[in-house]
Amino acid sequence: MPTAAGTTMIKLGDVELKVSHPDKLIWPDAGVTKLNYIQKLAELAPYLLTHATQRSLTTIRYPEGIHGVSFYQKNCPVPAPDYVRTADVEGIRYIVLDSLPTLLWLGSQYALEFHVACDRIDDPLPDRWILDIDPTLEVEPRLMEAVEIVMGLLDSLGLSAVPKTSGATGVQVVMPIVKGPTFDELRGFGKFVSEYLTAQNPQLFTVERLKKNRGSLIYLDYLQFYSGRTLIAPYSPRARPGAPVSTPLTREEVRRGAQPADFNLLNIGERLRRMGDLIADHPKQPLAQVIRMLPGLS
Repeated sequence: MPTAAGTTMIKLGDVELKVSHPDKLIWPDAGVTKLNYIQKLAELAPYLLTHATQRSLTTIRYPEGIHGVSFYQKNCPVPAPDYVRTADVEGIRYIVLDSLPTLLWLGSQYALEFHVACDRIDDPLPDRWILDIDPTLEVEPRLMEAVEIVMGLLDSLGLSAVPKTSGATGVQVVMPIVKGPTFDELRGFGKFVSEYLTAQNPQLFTVERLKKNRGSLIYLDYLQFYSGRTLIAPYSPRARPGAPVSTPLTREEVRRGAQPADFNLLNIGERLRRMGDLIADHPKQPLAQVIRMLPGLS
């Protein structure tokens, strides 16, 4: 509800959140103001929180909107409201993103992107495996062809996963797993998948980490998924034109050639109400069994 000029007060149960400059345009091309953004975060909250809770959080803040200066933030800002929980991890006081008030407060602080650790706080065993499919080209017409090839290899191994747009240019393949394999074992599996696919499709894929040496090839980044490293959270917005959101896809959408820019703050709410959380609903895969069967991985 409106308060003094230039501020709006949002009431969340016993919590009141004061939003300054509610009419400031954050994504000018999409017409998304600061207050619009916070309202959209409330729609995303049941889904985004599922994949952020108990993971070290890094935000990227844009105080003047997506075209202004930005900065990464790991340590919790001071002061912070009492309802914001934190956890100390290797000397950094991370925000624990586990509640709607915390998420909306971060939105009021112009946090536009939410990057979460691959590992959970105080839990050494991963609960998922992720492969980052990273185009070298800003516009890559072969992106969904590449995703389908990765998914096809997983099919051949008796495994399934959920591709999600990064919200930028790429896609991450996310596989919820039965806990057991370590990060080192999962990195070995990612290396096997990436090197095999690169050998089979040298005109499409590379495992070359240096972008300047990739030409126009699509990078299969199995290294980023590791303890202490971060990836964009499912359902996080991105600070790019069009207000895109990192969005899980169905296999049929991959085959139809969906693109990261198709999913944004303006249409994500209806999609989630219709389709739910494709990652949370996906069966946990017995990846440990497959790793034991592959030569050189067990």
